[in-house]
Amino acid sequence: MEQQMLKDKVAIITGASYGMGRTMAELFADEGAAVVITARHAEQLNEVVDGIRAKGEKAVGVVADVCSTEDTKKVFETAMKEFGDVDILINNAGIGEQKMIDETDDEWMMYVMNTNLGGPMRYIREALKIFLPKNDGVIINISSVNGTRPFCGATYASTKGAINTLTKNVAMRLIDTNIRCNAVAPGATVTPAHLANKAGEQPGGAEMLKYSGHFVYFPGPECYPMDQAYACLYLASKMGRAVRGQVIQVCNGAFL
Repeated sequence: MEQQMLKDKVAIITGASYGMGRTMAELFADEGAAVVITARHAEQLNEVVDGIRAKGEKAVGVVADVCSTEDTKKVFETAMKEFGDVDILINNAGIGEQKMIDETDDEWMMYVMNTNLGGPMRYIREALKIFLPKNDGVIINISSVNGTRPFCGATYASTKGAINTLTKNVAMRLIDTNIRCNAVAPGATVTPAHLANKAGEQPGGAEMLKYSGHFVYFPGPECYPMDQAYACLYLASKMGRAVRGQVIQVCNGAFL
């Protein structure tokens, strides 16, 4: 049997009931990690947990909203109770949208910002309560090519630019520690959210694409969730031990 790259590690992964988050959870469990996964809906979350456990691997699910400080604390308390530690945090939960700035009201703007940026900030803050005392840990934020090529909704694209900046800010804060913070920026990746976006079914429809389409070109094949999960595995394992404050773009070269 090949040596597992995350043997005896404990990973928290938000938004892991489907798509990239689910693939990350399954890959990390295969690589020996105990995974604590979150989502807002229990049914899909339990399905992922049951699938991982059926292979003899370790997983627990926590129904939680990243907008809630109390839910965030509950996730970490569960991880400590079930597995005794936390070693890896992946901030994957987020909302995709295509609303143009002139169609973005305050309520929607604050909701997306609170989820896509507030969520990672809450989880990082909580993770550091565990990571700093032991001087060890890995933080991975899931950004987007929108962080540098802002062709989706105004709020979504802005939050991904902010995630890139947050990643570097946290890495600078932790530069004298053994805790590293990086981000993965997916390009077009075949997930339910991406397929909905292509079909004009995201909030805001396809109107924004009429404008951004002039600046966006998708050559070559789309990526798959496993491509993003592999990038996270690289950063979470000892292979990424010297990588700090980086945003690794995984897009098949579509957004060079």
